[in-house]
Amino acid sequence: QVQLVESGGGLVQPGGALRLSCAASGSIFSINAMGWYRQAPGKQRELVAHITSGGRPTLADFVKGRFSISRDSAKNTVYLQMNSLKPEDTAVYYCAITIPTLQTYWGQGTQVTVSS
Repeated sequence: QVQLVESGGGLVQPGGALRLSCAASGSIFSINAMGWYRQAPGKQRELVAHITSGGRPTLADFVKGRFSISRDSAKNTVYLQMNSLKPEDTAVYYCAITIPTLQTYWGQGTQVTVSS
């Protein structure tokens, strides 16, 4: 059993910042990629950012310069720092991890709402 627990979502004004965390636990011996996705109402889930086991990050174009991703491999935790938030960033944010067997696990999602 693998569990992902996300935290850090909430309501923030435009231009504000939030930091999401996702901690993985359970039968995990190693993790390849860790990532964040989001899904807004009526839209498909989309990749926001991911980071490899070696720490190399990839960010979607629509968050470059505003968001950053990092991981603490010792804690099996991935972070998403979100700055200069816009109303269009409003979505449920999901973390995901991929293990060496290429199986992917998902968190339950955390709501981020950007509104004045």
